[in-house]
Amino acid sequence: MKQQYQVGDYRETYRTFQLKTPHRFNWAFEVFDKWAKDPDKLAMLWVSPDGKPREVTYREFSERSRQVANALSALGLKPGDRVFIMLPRLVEWWEIMLACIRASIVSVPGTTLLTPRDIEYRINASGAKVVITDTENVSKVDTVLEKCQSIEKVVVIGKSREHIEYEELVESSSPKLSHPNNLATDPMVIYFTSGTTGYPKMVLNNHSNYPIGHIATGKLWMDNRPSDIHWTISDTGWAQAAWTCFFAPWNMGAAIFIWDQRGRFEARAVLDMIERFPITTFFAPPTAYRMLVLEDLDSFKPKALRHCIGAGEPVNPEVIQMWRQGTGHHIWECYGQTETTIVVATFPGMEYRPGSMGVAAPGYHVAIVDQEGKELPPHSEGEIAIRTNPDRPVGLFPGYWRNPEANAKCFRGDWYFTGDRATRDEDGYFWFVGRADDVIISASYRIGPTEVESAMIEHEAVAEVAVVGRADQIRGTIVKAFVVLAPNYKPSDELIIQLQDHVKTATAPYKYPREIQFMSDLPKTISGKIRRNELRRLDLEQSSTGFDT
Repeated sequence: MKQQYQVGDYRETYRTFQLKTPHRFNWAFEVFDKWAKDPDKLAMLWVSPDGKPREVTYREFSERSRQVANALSALGLKPGDRVFIMLPRLVEWWEIMLACIRASIVSVPGTTLLTPRDIEYRINASGAKVVITDTENVSKVDTVLEKCQSIEKVVVIGKSREHIEYEELVESSSPKLSHPNNLATDPMVIYFTSGTTGYPKMVLNNHSNYPIGHIATGKLWMDNRPSDIHWTISDTGWAQAAWTCFFAPWNMGAAIFIWDQRGRFEARAVLDMIERFPITTFFAPPTAYRMLVLEDLDSFKPKALRHCIGAGEPVNPEVIQMWRQGTGHHIWECYGQTETTIVVATFPGMEYRPGSMGVAAPGYHVAIVDQEGKELPPHSEGEIAIRTNPDRPVGLFPGYWRNPEANAKCFRGDWYFTGDRATRDEDGYFWFVGRADDVIISASYRIGPTEVESAMIEHEAVAEVAVVGRADQIRGTIVKAFVVLAPNYKPSDELIIQLQDHVKTATAPYKYPREIQFMSDLPKTISGKIRRNELRRLDLEQSSTGFDT
């Protein structure tokens, strides 16, 4: 197979692509400041909750983040110390993240959806010395401060009597800052995994793997250029924010679009923003796309849109088709983790194979392996693994921080085991099955929840769906689906039969859900991923109490 890509021939690009890391490297000084040489170059188009736009240049961010870096040092923070940052989509989040890189201080981002219990766990696990938050969220921090012995200071964006006010602290700081001369392998940022099962693990990324690794993300998949304005729908607490609205687009000199939207996601409002502002490239998680395609796309007139991408979980082929029919744009997918940069993707211009994740990203040797690390032949189901020997990919994380057990589990032999299962065809296209602990074995059949979910979402009555396995005396396990209905549909026995019949015709009949439970919403992690373990627990409780669904 020899496909022509917008970035060139895939095979040739894959063969020749290289990312090199210097011994010492600081992305804010080496890369970001390069774009700041042009005093007028736009870095961010920010829109307030009430719709008022504000432009911020690379030069402004460069100078301001130096002040913030000095302000953090004035608090007593030293290279390697951790700062817990919990903010909505405020401009300050980006300048603080930049400042931490400049000062070689380790940022620990957290979403504003965190509960006090979540905050307490993250602060204590990371040993953060400073918390930076805003007036809307500081009360949650205050409730757990006595239990967080490592915290020395709390900084608040806005007015505060009890804590340090951010603006006052920064304004009194100098914009002059020397390069820290830090090692490329020094710790830079800690993200917590979404915690689908067990307690969240701390994913440590250093000064090279994310900043340099995301060159491939921004150039080859996002197709970002210095003239672009890119919008990623992401909370600042997700690793996706670091991926596609920080390192990747800013590596390429693009501007990022940020809408400080508060409250529930509103599909129509998102489309309105794309019509109002010159957004050229757009990222949304699959859940958002599923809601967007339910809108009237016939009247949708984007101002400048040219390229759309999605990740986080598989985008259903029918959703891709509906988006393409309604907007004229394909949704290019990618697979990666908080622990990695882009690993597998459908790159702009390549052949699209419905349901496939795409091919291995340049810079990564990706394979389907068994538990011993042996590469499996085409169409064999196994675990997605990334080769670490003899050449470790630049974009792969150094390891879980303070968690030798987790590292021993995922780094085995010559591989990093992702915990995700898939197959690969003869042409190198990967096909996602599910998490290793999500695969359903029913009457000796191996059923991936994504396959069933993709089939069910095709039905017009289904707005969201999650599939798990339920214990069964005869088959061992049966497929159970939890369904959120689209507007104007109501639960009924007749609808259950319709959905089951639909799946039987849309995919292999043995995969159909033998049980369906209607839900008002689905339990999700703070990063928006469906908590199948929570659904399994709910189902078990209902079974033990005789609850009739």
